[in-house]
Parts: sequence; C-alpha cells; structure tokens
Amino acid sequence: MSSQANVKTSSTTKKNLLGEALVSHKLINHEQLEQALKRRSQVDMPLGSILIEMGFITVDNMLKFLSKKFGVPSINLFKTDIQPEVLQLIPQEKMKKFRILPVSVENNTLTLAMVSPQDFMTISDLEFTLGKKIKPSIVPFFMMESALNLLSENYEGGINGEDIENLSMHVSKDTQQPPGIEKLFTYLVKSGGSDMLLTAGVPPSIKIGSILKRLATIALTPANIEAYAKELLSTDEWDIFNRDNELETGITFKDMARFRLTFYRQRNSVSIAIRHLPDKIPSLKELNLPDWLNDFALSPQGLILISGPAGSGKSTTLSVILDIINSNRRCNIISLEEPIEFLHKHKKSNINQREVGRDTADFEEGLRGIFRQAPDVIVIGEMRDKVTFETAIRAARTGHLVLSTMNAFDSTAVIQTIINMFPVEQQELIRLMLADSLLLSLAQRLVKKIDGTGMLLALEKLATSHRVRNFIRENKIHHIRSQMETSADEFIPMDVGLAKYVKAGSITYEEGLLHATNPVYFKDLTE
Repeated sequence: MSSQANVKTSSTTKKNLLGEALVSHKLINHEQLEQALKRRSQVDMPLGSILIEMGFITVDNMLKFLSKKFGVPSINLFKTDIQPEVLQLIPQEKMKKFRILPVSVENNTLTLAMVSPQDFMTISDLEFTLGKKIKPSIVPFFMMESALNLLSENYEGGINGEDIENLSMHVSKDTQQPPGIEKLFTYLVKSGGSDMLLTAGVPPSIKIGSILKRLATIALTPANIEAYAKELLSTDEWDIFNRDNELETGITFKDMARFRLTFYRQRNSVSIAIRHLPDKIPSLKELNLPDWLNDFALSPQGLILISGPAGSGKSTTLSVILDIINSNRRCNIISLEEPIEFLHKHKKSNINQREVGRDTADFEEGLRGIFRQAPDVIVIGEMRDKVTFETAIRAARTGHLVLSTMNAFDSTAVIQTIINMFPVEQQELIRLMLADSLLLSLAQRLVKKIDGTGMLLALEKLATSHRVRNFIRENKIHHIRSQMETSADEFIPMDVGLAKYVKAGSITYEEGLLHATNPVYFKDLTE
C-alpha cells in the first residue's frame, strides 16, 4: 500500500472516531452514522455538524458530549450575545484562521469559544499578546462558522445569538446549492429584517435597520437569481420584466406574510429586493406619530403629502392615515399604488385599491377616469410626473381629500419640487393652486436607536396657515424656514424632533446631526 493511501486511511479513521464514540454512548446508531458519513463525502463539513444538520443528535446533547470528550466547558452560541468591545480584542483574520471567538471577559480571564480547544499553541499565543488568561470552551464547527460569517459585516452592535441561530438553522448548508426561495422568505420574517437583497456575486443579504448582513451560505450566481425570479413571477410578468428591465409587484407568499418585490437588472444580471410588509397596519402610537395627524386625516378636502428618502417609511405612514379615514368616515376611497403594499379591509368606508400594471396601465391612465368613480378620498402611491401633480392639485381643489408620497429632502423642498415640474409660464398658477389646496407637508426620516435595537421616526411638519399660504403665493418658500423656524405651530422643523431624541438619550448626537436639515440650529437645540 502506498504512503498516500496510508495517509488517507489514517485521516478517514480519525474522522470516524467521533461517530464511533457517539454510537458507543448510544447518542446515534450505526445506520445514522453511515448516512452522515455518506453526506460527509459530499460536502466539506465536520461529522458532528452533519449529524446535527440531519437531525440525528440535538445541539444540547452534542455540546454535552463534546464538553465531556475534550474536558472543557461548552458554549451554545445560539444563546450567547457577544459585546463589540469583546470582539475587538482579537483581529477578524485570526478568528477566522483558527476558528476562535472571544465571548466574554471577567477578572482578566477571556472565555474563548474554539472548534479545537486543544490547540494549546493558539491559546498560549493569545495569553501572551492579550495579557489575559484564556479559558477555552468547545463549540461545534457549524455554530462557529455562522458566528464568524457575521464578522464579515458591520458588528458595531456586537453579535446576537438569535442571529447566529437564524443563519445556522434557517439557511441551507449544502455548499453546492443556494437556499430555496421559501427558506429565504422564512428567514427574512424570523430575522426581523426589513429587506432581503439578492444580487449576483454575494450571498443573500438582509437589512436590519441600516445594517446589511450576509447569510452564511454560498454567493449567488446570475442563474440562481434568475431561477428565483421565474419562480416568483408569472409568465406575463417575466415577459414585462424582460421588456422593461425592471418590475415591482406585491405578493402574499404561501400565507406566510406579504412582501413587496422589486426586480431590476444590473451588469446584465437580475437583482431582487424583497420588502417584508407588516401583517397589520400599525397605529399612530406604534409608529410614534403625533395625535394631531388625526385632524388632518379627517379633513374633507385638501392635499396631504408625505416625503422623505427611499426606505424612510412613507408608505407605512400613508397607510396609517388611510386607515384612520377608513375607520372614521363613511366615504368612497380610490387608491392607485405600484405595487399594493398594505391590504385594507372595508370598514366604515368603501376602499378600492388599484394596482398599477395590473388594474390600470399606469398612474396617468388610472387618474384619467378617477373622477367618474365617485371618489371622496384619492390615494396616489407616489407622485412622479407633471400629469400626476396636476390631477392631484385639481382634485384637492374640487372637494376631494388627496394623499400621496414624494421623494424630497424636506417639507418645503416638496413645494418647490412640484412647482418646478411645470413650465415657467404655468408656475404662477400652480403656486396659487398649491397655496389653496395644500393641507400638510410631512417629511420623515428613520434614525438609528442608540442601543442598536431598531429605528425611530423623526418628523417635520408644515401645515398651511394663512402666513404659509402667502409665502407660497409670493414665491417666498425659503422664508418659511428663516422666519418660522423657532416660533410657529404650523412649522416644526426636523431638527426639533431630532434634538428631543438626543436629549432623551434615544439617539446619538452624531446620528441626529447626520439627518439635521440645519446643523447650526440642531447644535443650538442640543446644547
């Protein structure tokens, strides 16, 4: 027998020692071991991790066994949160190279999670470089891999045990195949993330707050994502996507939850953004929205605009206002949305939700005949062009309440954006019409909580009083900020709300400054 064959036999025997030991302790049987060894020949994973993956042994029993076998404590990383200052003790490169993870420090002793707790050279090296005593603890390979994968991202908030478990238990570990689409939807819902992003060249990623995290699985290929797209889209929708290179739609996936799907092309491959939509429409209190919104929502006519950057929760706020109307007024509501995100039930009002691309060709076509549908309230998912603006203003001036969203920096920029949509010779008329019809311009931002547990909604209010209407008519919109910033109920700048969050200890000063519309004023408010 050649020396190469001897080495291979020795290696295989070593790999079987754990399995035989588990059989001898009656934690698994011989048939289960054989199935796991067959699986072991197909993927590059330790036998213990495969046994857990296949359901032949529980995590707790494996941890107890490993602890007894190696004579060191075990750590269940699924139930362990690691603080950022602890993670910073050891460079990422070293953690990944030696499969180690600092867990906690107490009395100058560092508890170190290890796949190989008998690696005394690594332990000795760390004790010398850190000046701390090392207390080694055993963890299974797959658990360590998921934890180390999180280190590829921004871990300023530390590592959460639930995130490690989600990565390990809800994502396929087959190194040759990406997760199925149903597993991805399930993971997004369980993780508490807002979005899942599928892009060629990287693993599936989720957004929790403003932090992007990649799942512990293989990088997706263009073919993988195209297969996801074809699974999610009908034949007609796939044809439309191939024609336009972008498509938005909303689905309720297998009664699990409702999602907004955005398909687009980049570098000649398909990308998909998946937004998890709440099961129920939140209340004003749940979103930290002010009670005075009720008064505007129940106005019989006028224009209410909600603005902010993409991903700032405009659609959610719009749905909350719409639900207030639906719950309190007896009227006919017509909405045009692309796509429909929140499904509203008929309450006191009749509510007709029309999806652009399905129920009507586009916003312009949907608005063309809207007055013949006897609406009392008109909802336009997003105002983007001159025709949409013109129809919305005309409707607001003729006895209808109109709600819509816009991408704009602040509540006054909204007004200027609308006016600039029109030719110069029409702008004077539009200013007059807008001054008469605008009820409320509400700008919003989502800001990170200081403890990293989520986001808070910061608002800017501009309500049209007699003074505000005159500023709009006279093309003196910039005076709204300069003359009303500190002493007007009708105008409450974003900086005021941000400063309150800072003083309450809810957000950092730096986070508030990042979103401030007037940094100097914001600094004055926080001193």
